[in-house]
Amino acid sequence: MSKLEQVLKIEPSIELSFKGPFTEVVTADLRLTNPSDKRVCFKVKTTAPKRYCVRPNSGVIEPKQDITVAVMLQPFEYDPNEKNKHKFMVQTMFAPDGKIENQEQLWKEVSPDKLMDSKLKCVLDPTGNSVNQTAVAPVKEEKVRAVKQEAVKTEPPQTPGGQAGGQSGSPVSQVPSQKVASPGEPVSRKPDADVKSLQEEIQKLRDENSVVKESEARLRKLAYKETVSSTPHNYQDAQQSPSPMATSAFPPYVYLIACLIIGVLIGKILL
Repeated sequence: MSKLEQVLKIEPSIELSFKGPFTEVVTADLRLTNPSDKRVCFKVKTTAPKRYCVRPNSGVIEPKQDITVAVMLQPFEYDPNEKNKHKFMVQTMFAPDGKIENQEQLWKEVSPDKLMDSKLKCVLDPTGNSVNQTAVAPVKEEKVRAVKQEAVKTEPPQTPGGQAGGQSGSPVSQVPSQKVASPGEPVSRKPDADVKSLQEEIQKLRDENSVVKESEARLRKLAYKETVSSTPHNYQDAQQSPSPMATSAFPPYVYLIACLIIGVLIGKILL
């Protein structure tokens, strides 16, 4: 390990990603920036020199300048069971004043305590889905923040009855909006859980509605019974027992005429 902190700004700083297929040369760029006021000599080394080709593999970066190093992975037969342990190291040192005649000799003569180095891992992605984690982290945080703000805006208001946007016991007029999955919670099973929760809530409201209807029917029957029991018996008897005149099959004047005829007949017999 070097005792000095790396003076160059290296992008990417953690790993180099090579996207497949690996039937042809795959190139990954390594950007080296010199933010100091001194010239910096650099050299790129790898644990697998036969597998990679680096251009340029060494050089000098002027103050406030940068350079792009092309790291080319040579074609090979990819084996997913083979564990990749390839690594790169960017070694640097401050360049001496004046013109540099022989860089190789300079690297051989430099003192180890004046060297600076940075190590990077190699990631082989046959599907092409690998992304640098250091670049993705800020994007993920921004997306999570946006999702939380959207969830606060779309969440329905809660009433004292505990139901969103309606009174307790009333039928559901519309389905509430689905909640957004919080960070760290599995997204794949969230829609099924929301649907199941909504179905249970709808069934509960239907049951409560049925109970209200049954209570209303019982109250109507009870009110009818109380009305009947409070009615006077004489009035009920008068309503239920019709008069003899009303139940007769003939009107009253028919009986009067019959009485007159009978009276006339009886008078003639007596005379």
